[in-house]
Amino acid sequence: MKTINYTTTGTCSRRIDIEINDDNTVRSVIFHGGCNGNTQGISMLVKGMPVDEVIARLEGITCGNKSTSCPDQLATALRGTL
Repeated sequence: MKTINYTTTGTCSRRIDIEINDDNTVRSVIFHGGCNGNTQGISMLVKGMPVDEVIARLEGITCGNKSTSCPDQLATALRGTL
């Protein structure tokens, strides 16, 4: 199992803690800060999903007038594991 503690930039969340299983699927995701309901929803939806699929689905999502979002920051954090 691999653990990532990623400090976000440009979002309301401050950090994302991620655990990845040995088969390169997401075990758990915890957002610190951000919109609680939305980040909990994202965390539950990506649980068990292959890392490359999470990246493909979430990369490039923006929030309001920001150039990034909590989902996009999760994809960025996971991209570092490939």
